[in-house]
Amino acid sequence: QVQLVESGGGLVQAGGSLRLSCAASGYPFNFYRMGWFRQAPGKERAFVSGISFSGGNTYYADSVKGRFTISRDNTKNTVYLQMNSLKPEDTAVYYCARLRPGESYLGDCWGQGTQVTVSS
Repeated sequence: QVQLVESGGGLVQAGGSLRLSCAASGYPFNFYRMGWFRQAPGKERAFVSGISFSGGNTYYADSVKGRFTISRDNTKNTVYLQMNSLKPEDTAVYYCARLRPGESYLGDCWGQGTQVTVSS
């Protein structure tokens, strides 16, 4: 069955960096776009970043553009999110998602999430 497992979250001071990883299994990884989403307390889950099958095309929410970088390693079935210059408003549970075929912003399978907390 499809499984997505995130890791790398934690507590960091404002201005710091974290790198999230998401290990995928149970399906042909390089056949799907992948994405990262986040859900802050009291808010709906929101799109953060997406990446194409090969990794050649990436796109971001305006709130993270220039600070976050998404990448993938199809030999390891893993997608990453490098987060730099973190701000307190980046505090959220971050979810990895397999994107629906033909969609750029909708996930059809989700990981369990990893908590990112940015202190001021």
